Amino acid sequence: MSEVAIRCEGLGKRYRIGPRERYYALRDTLAGAMSAPFRGLSRLVNPRSAGNHPQSSNTIWALKDVSFEIKQGEVVGIIGRNGAGKSTLLKILSRITKPTEGTAEIHGRVGSLLEVGTGFHPELTGRENIYLNGAILGMRKAEIGRKFDEIVAFAEVEKFIDTPVKHYSSGMYMRLAFAVAAHLESDIMLVDEVLAVGDAAFQKKCLGKMGDVAKKGRTVLFVSHQMNSIRKLCQTCLWLDGGQIRMAASPLKAVSAYEAAMRAPLRDGEIGEVAVASTRVLGWEIIEPRVEEPNVLRTLGAITFKVAFQVGTPIRDGVHGIALWNSDGQLMWAWAAYNLRVGPGVHGFIYTLPGLPLRPGAYAWQVSLYDGGTLLDNCYCVPELIVATDPMTHPLDEWTGVLNVPCNFRVEGGSTA
Repeated sequence: MSEVAIRCEGLGKRYRIGPRERYYALRDTLAGAMSAPFRGLSRLVNPRSAGNHPQSSNTIWALKDVSFEIKQGEVVGIIGRNGAGKSTLLKILSRITKPTEGTAEIHGRVGSLLEVGTGFHPELTGRENIYLNGAILGMRKAEIGRKFDEIVAFAEVEKFIDTPVKHYSSGMYMRLAFAVAAHLESDIMLVDEVLAVGDAAFQKKCLGKMGDVAKKGRTVLFVSHQMNSIRKLCQTCLWLDGGQIRMAASPLKAVSAYEAAMRAPLRDGEIGEVAVASTRVLGWEIIEPRVEEPNVLRTLGAITFKVAFQVGTPIRDGVHGIALWNSDGQLMWAWAAYNLRVGPGVHGFIYTLPGLPLRPGAYAWQVSLYDGGTLLDNCYCVPELIVATDPMTHPLDEWTGVLNVPCNFRVEGGSTA
């Protein structure tokens, strides 16, 4: 087998945007043929008739001229803002989507964790769906049988394995779907933001599984908005921007450059200049106390920060959620606002807290915005929050916990030795 696992040359994918073309049935075709002579006469009488002008179409390039090479056993992180082309790239590599131009060579068996749960049938039991979904992912029946107990144990659904999955909670459904896909013995694994779903324990378990896969020498492409996960898991990083590769470098170099670029739209005087086209998160920054690096917290006192949202269409019944996660996938804090009414434009959501007494380290803001129950955007903000306060916890790492608060200590009573 070739030492190269994936080779892409001049890869591009173009989509048409705007209204769909009309579907013509047989009766429409026959009617059009019969009326053709009359349309020709109409054009002679009125040269400006609509039929005399070709219909224009708008297109957008989700990927354009993307070239790279990945060797066997490499763990490659793919980063970029929403709409940069990350998911499109993985769909092309997994053969779900056909490229418009260029070539993509895949050497080895591919396992995809893109839209986890695709192929599950709600009327079938968990056991039946394991075999069905495993077959869809390319596993033989004997292979699924050997992995069955391991899959069920990983998903933690032993008691409900013979229950139709339509009765599963969303968490149970997601755990089972991930377990099936993650246990496929593939040469190449494509992972698209698995850590964006599930609770903290499940996210940590997912990350651990991806680490196990990497240690076995399998090739992994890992899309994530959690920069700390990219740093810990990956050996190389591709930064996609506007459908093109902006940087291919070490995770430390690429993530640092990406985080620096993501701060730019929030500079004073620039936030209102962003063109409004859709609803999405633009970025975040600490605005009080203001420091040179707006993602670094150096105080245990009050903090005010801002998350910028670009809103494309009016929000009438909005719900906004925000959560803070540490590098181990533990939830530190969460909050939500309801009944939001926001018009089109770029808006800053402002939060003031009496303090964030967290131990020094890197943390990730996860923010979401809904309207009438429809998800508009859900992502991890970059750059990550860096808590750079002086450590005030136990000197031993295993006893530091998550809080970093000062402590006044004294001894009362008795005699001094």
